Order: sequence, then structure tokens, then C-alpha cells
Amino acid sequence: MAPLNACDGFTFTYLGYDGADLTESDYRETWQLQRDVHARVVAGEIGPQVLFVQHTPVYTAGKRTEPHERPQDGTPVVDVDRGGKITYHGPGQLVGYPIVTLTRKYGPLEYVRRLEQAVIDTLAGEFGVPGIRVEGRTGVWLPADGVRPERKICAIGVRVAKMTTMHGFALNVAATSTGLFGSIIPCGIADAGVTSIEDETGAAPPRLVDVARAIEPQLERQLSFALTSGPERALV
Repeated sequence: MAPLNACDGFTFTYLGYDGADLTESDYRETWQLQRDVHARVVAGEIGPQVLFVQHTPVYTAGKRTEPHERPQDGTPVVDVDRGGKITYHGPGQLVGYPIVTLTRKYGPLEYVRRLEQAVIDTLAGEFGVPGIRVEGRTGVWLPADGVRPERKICAIGVRVAKMTTMHGFALNVAATSTGLFGSIIPCGIADAGVTSIEDETGAAPPRLVDVARAIEPQLERQLSFALTSGPERALV
């Protein structure tokens, strides 16, 4: 890992960075890395971490996924230990895995709301996309506009073990990132759509690495309760 600069106590790691953008990374290998990093954070060996990654095409099935909700298009399906139902990860989507220790004051629900807010603030401030929350639905959405229904731009699914988080958020950046959502009912929600930064702005999509850099300070602000010493950004 090659550190770039200090980031107020968080370590931001860009997996698969090739000098231009994030290349595609295998989901199972990244999941194992999450577990390894999680164990070190729990043990107090390292401070709060955020892994940024772009995955090769894969569906991940949360604990509430029903058999009939599993796709049959040949794309790998990985059963994972987070909550929720099935979702898709693939090229053009920025996935972020914050691995931070929660507190009595900042528990799992507050943590999810803070992830949502970090994404909402990034979308509005950097890309002019007015993301919102929808009552009863996790993630970041765009409101119905009379032509299109409510549509999700960022999915969130987490697991908390030993008071420390795993999994995280998946933000659709390029329009191509939404393609295979047509094979599933994302997160079990049938009356809404999916969208991306490119779909909403009509402009060429930004590089994933640039979106990740834009969201860093928002994550730092929202998750400041988890700050420790040892700041670093790393590219691997």
C-alpha cells in the first residue's frame, strides 16, 4: 500500500487502483479482505478503515433473500452475512466498505443514516444530484418526477459484529452499472427503479476514483465518532 496523504484518522484504501481508476476486483477476495481488516480493527491494531472497490459482476444475497428472488442469468450469486435481500455489484459502480467501531450513542441505525447522509451530501455538492431518503427504505433515492418512479442510486447493507461494521454502500456512477438490476428485484422493492449519476446528469460519468475522493471528507465528517490516530490513504 502506498500512502498519499493524511486524512484525519481514517485509512482510505483504493483496491485495484491502476494509476487511472479502480480496476475490477473479485467479490469473494474482497470479502475475505474485509474480514481480515475487521479482525484487526476489533483487536485495536488499526483505526477506522474504508475500502473502495469496483467489483466484477456479482449478485450478493443477504439473509432475507427468498429462493424465487435469485437470478438465473449465469452471473455468480454469493450468499453474504449482511441483512437485507439481493443486490448487484459490477463495473461502473463505486462500492465502499467502512470498517469502524460503533458506540452506545452511535449504533447500527444511526450509522446507516450517516452513510446515507454522506452520499446525499456528496451527490448534491459534487454532482448536482438531489438524493433523498425515502421513509421505510434504506439507501439514497431520487424522487418520482411524474415520468419516472422513485429510483435508488445508492444501496446500503451492513453487518455489525463485535460492535464493528462490515459491508457498506454501493453507489451507481455509470449508466452501465444498472444493467443487470433488470434480472432481480433490487432489495426486494418492486415498485421503484434504479439510476446512476450518469443517468441523472446526462453527462459522461466521473471516474470512480474521483467519486471516492469526493466522498472521503463526507464520510470523515459523518463517522467522526470512530476517529483514531494513524491517518493514511492507500492504493493497492
